[in-house]
Amino acid sequence: MGCYSMTLKEERRELDEQRRQLERERREFSRHVEIEDRRLEQQQRLFDMKVKILEEELVKLASEKEYMERQKAFYSRVNEYERSNSYSDNEETNVVKGEMFFSGVVSKQSIKKRYKDLIKIYHPDNLGGDNETIQEINSEYSKLCAMYNI
Repeated sequence: MGCYSMTLKEERRELDEQRRQLERERREFSRHVEIEDRRLEQQQRLFDMKVKILEEELVKLASEKEYMERQKAFYSRVNEYERSNSYSDNEETNVVKGEMFFSGVVSKQSIKKRYKDLIKIYHPDNLGGDNETIQEINSEYSKLCAMYNI
């Protein structure tokens, strides 16, 4: 019976060791699961932030596209006006009246913005610029500044 009791003690020790090993593996596995859960949560937050940024940029692009379409329509009206007046023999037919450049502009900020844009385009130092057009633009801008107290 002595031999039998030794093997029982050895088996018990071996079982206890296996139980401790399993417990260590379970704790390690739990730590790995927690770490992986935190990593997934962080990735989800990052993904959500990226989606939000993309949505904001999409809205911004849509508004810029709308603005560009309005600008295009405005300048096509200016070109049509220039063409419709080009048949006259008067030398000032190439000069568009200042009020055409500021049509549709109703706020102080939009007047200033339109003025800056027009100066960039029609300044005499530019390829397509000329003095008469700039004088018309400046004259109309002065009138609008007085009217809006700019």
